[in-house]
Amino acid sequence: MDSINKQQEEKNHEDLLGKDAIEKMRKLIDAAGSCFFQTESSISDSHSARPMSVQKTDDSGNIWFLSSVDSKKNAELLANPKAKLFFQGSSHSDFLELHGEVSISQEKTKIKELYDPIVKVWFTEGVDDPRITVLQFKPQTGYYWDTKHGNAIAGIKMLIGAISGKTLDDSIEGKINI
Repeated sequence: MDSINKQQEEKNHEDLLGKDAIEKMRKLIDAAGSCFFQTESSISDSHSARPMSVQKTDDSGNIWFLSSVDSKKNAELLANPKAKLFFQGSSHSDFLELHGEVSISQEKTKIKELYDPIVKVWFTEGVDDPRITVLQFKPQTGYYWDTKHGNAIAGIKMLIGAISGKTLDDSIEGKINI
C-alpha cells in the first residue's frame, strides 16, 4: 500500500466488480463527458491518444463513440482493437482509466441513436454521412480515483487535515472489473 494510504484513518480503497463497477464508470464518464482515447498502435505521424466525446454509456458498460471511417484512429483499431480511455471529470476527482477492445460498425440504427446535431461539424452530410462509423468500446478492466462525498466535503476535510496535521483525505480508489 502507498505510504500516504498508511496515514489514512478512513477506508480509501474499494475494488468494484460487475454492476457496481458499471455504476461507478457511468458516474465518472457522465462527469467528464469526453476522454482521451488511446489506441495500442499508431500509424506514421498519428498520435495514439486523442480527445473523443462519449455519445453514450449503456447499461452493460459499453461506451459508444462516433468516428470517421477514414480516420487514423479507425485504421489503428482495425490493426489492433485494444484501446485505453482516460477520463477526468474535475481537477480534483472523477478520474477513470479503462482498458478494453473496440469494434467498428456502420449500423444505421445505432448511428441514428447516437447522432447529435453538433457532430455535423465533422459529418457534414448529417446522420446519413457515409463516413460515420460507430465505435463500441467494451471495457474489461480499469482503475478509478474519486471522492467519497463530493468535492465540497473533500475540500473541507483537506482544510481540516492541513490545520490539524492529520491525513483527512476523502478520496476513494480501486480497480474496476467488468
